[in-house]
Amino acid sequence: MTLRNADSVEPDAEFANNAFHDQSFPKHEENYQKISDYLELNAGYLPSMSIFDEVYQKYQEIDRK
Repeated sequence: MTLRNADSVEPDAEFANNAFHDQSFPKHEENYQKISDYLELNAGYLPSMSIFDEVYQKYQEIDRK
């Protein structure tokens, strides 16, 4: 959610914006597999799972600091 930016056309910002507006998105989930499973089944707004993979990796790097 920290990557949200309504003015950006970057894939990670668009994903974060769409996930924020997705009422069912598991916003507080930290388990990669559970979020990935949700997105694969429910997120028509995500054109490629590689976007999620990159965003999740950034999240982990920030979380470790």
